[in-house]
Amino acid sequence: MKTKLPVRAASFARRHPELWKAFENLADECHKAGPLDAKTRRLVKLGIALGAGLEGAVHAQVRNALAEGATGAELRHVAFLGITTIGFPASISGLTWMNDLLNKPSRKR
Repeated sequence: MKTKLPVRAASFARRHPELWKAFENLADECHKAGPLDAKTRRLVKLGIALGAGLEGAVHAQVRNALAEGATGAELRHVAFLGITTIGFPASISGLTWMNDLLNKPSRKR
């Protein structure tokens, strides 16, 4: 399920449509390359974004995972699992980034 692009990504896509199309095609092929269901893929990608320490990617993966039916509890569990792998400070940073979206007044998760 596609979510609305953040402002900077949408701007890039408008300025460089050929590159954006190639990026989307690669992403689609990566998603089709294995047996994981959509929600599981989004949770895995969230874990990768947390491990890489990429705030924007964490935001994107939270949005995408929510669109695939993941709950706030499931998303937070991904960060909790990172405590013994990427460390407490990195996991807490990730939780903070996740909560930027999960704690919005309009969100009841």
